[in-house]
This record gives sequence, structure tokens and C-alpha cells, in this order.
Amino acid sequence: MCGIFGIISKAEAGLSQALAENIIRELFILSETRGKESSGIAVRNAADNTIHVTKDDVPASELIASPTYRAFLDNALKPAFAGAQRELAVIAHSRLVTNGTQEHNFNNQPCIKDGIVMVHNGIVTNVDALWAKYAGRIERNYEVDTEVLAALFRLFLRDGLGPVEAIRKVFAEMEGAASVAILIHDSRQVLLATNTGSMYFVEDGKGGLVFASEEYITRTFTQQESVKERYSDKAVHWLQPFTGKLIDLESWSMVDFGITDGSLGPALKSIVAFKITDHSKGEGRHASPSVATSDEGRLRKLIVFPEEVMRNIRRCSKCLLPETFPYIHYDSKGVCNYCHCYKPKGLTVDKRPQFEEVLKRYRRNDGKQDCIVAFSGGRDSSYGLHLLVKEFGMKPLTFTYDWGLVTDLARRNIARMTGKLGVENILVSADIKMKRRNVRLNMEAWLKQPRLGMIPLFMAGDKHFFVHVNNIRRQTGIHCDIWMENKLENTDFKAGFAGIKPNFEKERIDKQSTLAKFQMPLYYMRNFLGNPGYLNASLPDTYSAFKAYYTEPRDVYLLLFDYIPWNEETLDRTLKDEYNWEISPDTTSTWRIGDGTAAFYNYVYGLVAGFTEFDTFRSNQIREGMITREEGLAHVLRENRPRFESMMWYFETIGVDMERALKVINAIPRLYQR
Repeated sequence: MCGIFGIISKAEAGLSQALAENIIRELFILSETRGKESSGIAVRNAADNTIHVTKDDVPASELIASPTYRAFLDNALKPAFAGAQRELAVIAHSRLVTNGTQEHNFNNQPCIKDGIVMVHNGIVTNVDALWAKYAGRIERNYEVDTEVLAALFRLFLRDGLGPVEAIRKVFAEMEGAASVAILIHDSRQVLLATNTGSMYFVEDGKGGLVFASEEYITRTFTQQESVKERYSDKAVHWLQPFTGKLIDLESWSMVDFGITDGSLGPALKSIVAFKITDHSKGEGRHASPSVATSDEGRLRKLIVFPEEVMRNIRRCSKCLLPETFPYIHYDSKGVCNYCHCYKPKGLTVDKRPQFEEVLKRYRRNDGKQDCIVAFSGGRDSSYGLHLLVKEFGMKPLTFTYDWGLVTDLARRNIARMTGKLGVENILVSADIKMKRRNVRLNMEAWLKQPRLGMIPLFMAGDKHFFVHVNNIRRQTGIHCDIWMENKLENTDFKAGFAGIKPNFEKERIDKQSTLAKFQMPLYYMRNFLGNPGYLNASLPDTYSAFKAYYTEPRDVYLLLFDYIPWNEETLDRTLKDEYNWEISPDTTSTWRIGDGTAAFYNYVYGLVAGFTEFDTFRSNQIREGMITREEGLAHVLRENRPRFESMMWYFETIGVDMERALKVINAIPRLYQR
């Protein structure tokens, strides 16, 4: 989920201070794509027997441009090169925040715990259970999940295990994803380990090694002008899933090991303990004052659920679409035009042999990744990833675009899946503060003139993922994209409220006709001109998002559920039983729980129009013969209930007053008779 990197070098490697600084700078800049919410670095300096640490709640590019960082380097690096050169180890981190706010620096990384200095890419999903299991032997001081990994590693060292056995036991205890780099203050050993394969390294041939979270980052680093003389002709190696590397700084020996089994490995090579000096402050520079907890009771009373309307509104006699659905009309038997125009998709037909024939064109036998999977952490992408690895023997490279409204639950499920399956996840992190600001600006404008057709504007920020997945294809040379798009999820009504007639001929749910591509911008433009609040700083990002969605090429765009029957019961059972997949406590559905915006927009649609996207989903299931109409109606009456906790998270995240927003939403005229 984050970017980690480092330098490990023996005394005779001929590394200069200027080159070391260049390496760190280049890797900080390249790794910033994986997280911009905080950054930090640790330098193990054998000249002054100190591990120096600094971190702050700022992007890496801002950190390395600051005077405090320059002062840190003078303290941490300069002594190492002032006299006889000693071995050097540097680990660093560019953070996407998951557990623990970045505003408290003790939650940022490198994490310092019991003489262990660690950087960690991933999420520990059973962190609370681990603290409870080892209560009395380890003590929790922070919120960040990395702390439990460091605490357990030190505990197992104290129990007499060597570093290899200790880290194996840590991975055996944890659930989730982890790629770690560890400095041990009382040893001349550095440890790298991963259960996902999110770690690559290059050796300089002189007794030095550089590592980073992605192959592209590592390979691009070797070509940077300031370092390429030393690294440009060096091969990039992959630390594969469920493996690790223990590096002895004194002898410059490396032990490669598996984290699930293998020989015991070397003992801890004890030395007089290095001092650990944290040069950063206890609070980040952007720490916010604590805010009083909202009155949840008062907010809950503002939530309106028109259950009786949803029970009694006129609906299609075949599916569930109500009379408030855009462009709907019924025949004499009460069957809607959407049912009449629906072409069965064959979603219950098993086409595994055909899918296998397609995969043969791309499957590799050299252990390297052979397909890219767009991975949101939602149920379809999670189950699809399970099928690709377990049933079809593919080696996916997963990709996640975090635009600021991916929920923590989705991130944890990403970690569960990739950690257990041993799959690398490339996370591209947007400028999250900017993205959330854009949503806030557009929300404030929308609240002045709330219109259903403008709701998709709030999701514009995530559409750049098409650009990023194409970039990853170019960077990796993998030419097979596999998507878990589910045709049951077609939601034409969102564009319908903007005046776009349904296109019953489209083959994919992400496709729009040429006319619609022209009409949609016109609709937005009219609203922008009529509501100047939309003419804000988000416009360039919104424009580029829609351009990406409609113009980015999809060269090899395989849809797994065009071949594999989609069965909700099988899907939910597999994810729960095999991966301990997490569901949201405020809904009975496993759908849309990783999208931070969904609870908000479904509340608005349900309140104002008497239906949500669950009605369209269940209606498509009815048309495909998957469920009966009675079953579908029972589902939507449960699934359409407002998700209060998720809505509260959404408004807090984008910085909009929930009480004020609910009062405006509740006052929107209904499309049905009350």
C-alpha cells in the first residue's frame, strides 16, 4: 500500500555521500506515487553507532526539499563519510495512510519499537487480535499496524530465535500483506521479507544493494542521470512472494530464505547496541486540533428511509424498476421497456474452456507475472483474483488506484487477498488531499442546487485509473488486462437523470454512444454555468477524468465474468471461508462496500427517487433467471436501507458538515407521491 526503499552497503563499496544522497532523493521521488500523506527515513550510521530517524506528515518531495531534511542528512550521513568509511544501511518510506493518522508522527514510518526500526508496505488485518494474543508480552503504544510486526519480531528474537526464524514466525502469526525492511539496533544484520513480492533490488557489484517496492521504480531509478553511471547496466531482481533476504553488513553475505519453511538461518549477530535518535517531532507539522465527536444521535434522527414508498411504488411486473426510473414506460401487462429491450447476457453459462484457450496466449512459465488485474478490493475483483490464481494458475500483477475515497475496509481486503495468494499489488496513490478537496468543492456547489444528474461528478476523481493501468502495461510489458466487470451492475439511470436516453445496444457497461458522449458534457456545462460554485479548482481534474474514461484505449480487455458464471452465494462463501474477507457492519450486502461514495449517493437516489442501484442490480438478476422477482424485492428492501456509519465517514473524509448536507438532501422534492 505504501512505497518502501533503501540502500545497504558494505564499507568497501566506494559509496560517496553525494551518491548516497542522490540515490535517496531519486527513490523518494519515484516512490511518492505509492503514497503522499507522509514520508520518513532511517539511516544506520556505523561511524557514530546511531540509527538516525526522521519523518513528517508531508509528501516525500516536500520532505526532501525542507531545511530540516538537509539538517538531518548532515547529522545522519555526514559522519559516515567523514573518516574511514563504515557500512551503511538506509530504509525509507512514502506512506499511504491506513492504520493511524499521519498527523501523529509516531504513526508514521519508519516505525521504532524495542530497538527495531522497520518500514512496512501493506496492512496487517488481524492487528487487534495479535495485541490481544500477546498481551503481557508486548505493549501497544501507537495506532499504526507496523508496530505489532516490530514488537513480535523483537519478542521472538528474545525467545532465542534467529532473525530468519523470527520473521517467519511473524508472518505465520499475521494476516494480510507485508513487505518489510528491518534494521536491528543490536545487530549488524538487515532483513528484507515479503509475502506479496512487492520488493525489487539491484546490486552494484561493489558490495552495495538498492531496493524498492516496484520493478518499474527500481528499473527507472537505475537510469536516472545522477546514479546511472553506477547502476544503469545492472539487472533488476525480484524478491518473490513468500521469500526474504538476510544481509550481514560485516561479511557482506546474503542468506535467501522462504518465509514459510526452510533451514533455520543464521543466529542474531549481536553487537553493542546502536543508539536510535528520532529527529522528528511527536506531532506532524499539519497536526489538527482534536475535534469534539459529532452528536451521532442527532444525525441519525435526520436519516430518512422511505420504506413504505419502496414497498408500494409502482414497479415493473417482471423486474423491480419503479415508475420514477428515467425513461421508463410500461406495456399493458405492466412490463417495462427495459425488460422488453434486455438481451440476456448468458451470465449463468460456464465458458471455462473458452477462457482457458484465451489465457494460453498470455500464460508464462518462467514464474513472472502474466496478467494485470484492476483490483478495487471489492467482492468481484477479490473473487476473480481467487479464480485466476487458484483455478487457472495465472500469476497476476494487481493494480489499485487510490483516489482518496477507497475505504479502509477495501484496503484491508486487498491486503487479505494479496497476502494469502502471494500476489503483488501496485498501488498508485493520487494527491489525496487534492482529490478530497475537489469532492468537497463540488459537494458544496451541489448542495446549493442538488440535482440527481450531477451526482456522477462526485466519482469523477477515480476515472484516471484507466490512464494508470495503461501506464503499468507499458512499464511492465504485460499485455493482458483482466477485469472483473459484472454486467449485472449496469446503472443507466445515473446518466438518465442527466437527460441521456438508455442505450440498449451497448456491449459493455462502461461504453456510451457518441451522442451520449456529446450530451453529457453539455449537461454538465449548463449546470456549471447556472451554478458558479462548480467553476472551482476541480475543473482540470474533472476534465481529465472524463477524458480518461471515454478515450483511454482498452487493448486486451478480458472480462472474466463473461466466461465464468457469477454466483453470489458461491462468491460470498469463498471469500468469507478462505480469506476471512471483511464486510461492512452497516449493510447486509457485500456490494459497493469498498467505495466510500456509494452510501451517500444511494441514500440520495433512494430518498428522492425511491430506488437505488440495488434495484437495477437485482432487476438484471431477475432478467437473467438468477433469482425470482419476490427474492429480488426482499433483497432491495434490505439493501436500500441507509448506511449511516459509511455516510458519516464520507462526510468527515471530504470535510463537509453532515448535518447541513442531510437537511438539504431531505428537502429535495421527491419524484414520487408521498
